[in-house]
Amino acid sequence: MRLSYVRELDEYPTGARRMKILTMAVLAILIGSYEAQIAPLVPLLLKDLEMNLATYGAVSAAAAVTGAVAAAVGGRLTDHLGRVRLLVPLMMLTAVCCFGMTLVHSPRDLLIARIVLAFVDGVAMASTAPLVRDFSPRMGRAQAFGFWTWGPVGANFIAAAVAAWTLPIFDNSWRSQFVIMGCFSLVISVVIAVNIADLSPELRARIQQTENQTTRVVDMSRPPRARSLFGHRSIWAHVIGISLWLVLYLTLTLFGQIMLVESIGVTTAQASAIMAAFWILNLITLIIAGRISDRTQLRKPYSLIGTVCAVLVTAYLAHSLGDDSVTSGQLMVVGALLGGSLGVAYAPWMANYSEDAEDVDPRLQGTAWGLFGFLTKIIAVGGLLVIPQFVAATSWQSWLLVSLGCLVLFIPAIFLFNGPWRRPAVTAAGVVPVAVAKNE
Repeated sequence: MRLSYVRELDEYPTGARRMKILTMAVLAILIGSYEAQIAPLVPLLLKDLEMNLATYGAVSAAAAVTGAVAAAVGGRLTDHLGRVRLLVPLMMLTAVCCFGMTLVHSPRDLLIARIVLAFVDGVAMASTAPLVRDFSPRMGRAQAFGFWTWGPVGANFIAAAVAAWTLPIFDNSWRSQFVIMGCFSLVISVVIAVNIADLSPELRARIQQTENQTTRVVDMSRPPRARSLFGHRSIWAHVIGISLWLVLYLTLTLFGQIMLVESIGVTTAQASAIMAAFWILNLITLIIAGRISDRTQLRKPYSLIGTVCAVLVTAYLAHSLGDDSVTSGQLMVVGALLGGSLGVAYAPWMANYSEDAEDVDPRLQGTAWGLFGFLTKIIAVGGLLVIPQFVAATSWQSWLLVSLGCLVLFIPAIFLFNGPWRRPAVTAAGVVPVAVAKNE
C-alpha cells in the first residue's frame, strides 16, 4: 500500500523538477545536521545540569555510537522501503525529539534524550545520500555531492549564528535553542514532504549517465544482496581509505580551535577565525572541484591531487605548531589551504564511491552510504575518547603527525578505486561509455 506522502516516480525527472528534488535532499541533510548540533550550548548545559566535561564527553560518545548503528540500519532500510517513506516521518519525529530536549534536567536525562535523537536522526539521514545518487546522473554527481556536504558544514554555522542572535533574547536559556530547532525543523519537514519524491524500484535499479541516457539496468528478478558489495576490491579500498582520511578531517572538526589555542597560544576568537577560513574555502572547493570532476568525468586524479596538497599543508601545519613565531594571519592562510585541499579531494571521492557501489548493484546505494555513516560516527567516537588521552600524554603536534600518516595512507587506496585516470572518450551522442569507467 502506498502512503499518501510517498510520491513514486515511474519516469526519471529532468530539468527543474529533478533539481527541486535534489534541493530537498540537501535541505534535509542540512536540517538533520542542525538538529544534532549542541556545541554552542555546552557551556550553558554544563553549568545548568551541574555536569563536568568528562560526563558530557561520555554522553556525546554514547550518542555517536547510537548514531553509527542507526546509520547502518537506516541505510539498509532505505534500500528496502524506499527513501521518502523513511525520511519524511522520521524528520518530523526528530523535530519532536528536539522539543523533548527541553525536558532534560539531569545528566541522565541528557543521555537518554541524546541517544533517542541520535538514533532517529541517524536513520532518517541515511536516506539523503542515496537520494542525491538517485537524482544525480553521473555527469553531475560530484557537484551534487559537494552541495550535499554543505549540509553538515552549514549546520555548524546555523547553530552558532542562531545561538549568538537569540540566546540574549531568551535570557541565555539553552532550552530556547531546542524550541527554535524543533519549530524550524517541523516547518521545513512539511516543505520537504510536499516537494520531495522517490524513484520507483525499477528506476533505482538503473545507472543514469545523463538525464536522458540510461547505461545499465539491473535484472529486478535477482534480489540485491549486501554482501555482494564486499566481494569487490574497490569497495574495501574506499571503506578503509576514507576511514584513514577522516582521521584528520574529524580532528579538525572536533578539536580544531582547542588545538590552536593550546599549541600556539592564540585566543579563542583568533582560533575561530582560522577555522572559519578553513570551512569557507572548503565549501567553495567542494563545488568547484565537483563541477570540474563532472565536466571531465574523472574522479581519482582530483582525489589524489587534493590529498597530496593536504599532506603538504598538514606537514607545514604540524611544523608550525612547534614554532612560537608563527602568526595568526599565517595560520589563517594555512587553514584555508588545508580546507581547500580537502574539498578538492572529497567531492570527487563521494562520486567515485557512489559510482563504484552503483556498478556492483544500483539498488544498494543506501547500504553503501549507511556503511559510510557508520564509519564516520565510529571514528568520531574514537576521536572523542582517544585524542584527549593521546594529547595529554604527548602533544597536539604528535597527534597531527599521526593524522598526517593516516592521510598519506589514503593515497595508495586511491589506486585501487575504479575509474579512469585520463579523460574518457566520448561517443557521438556525448555519453561516456560505462566500460571506460573501470580501471585502466
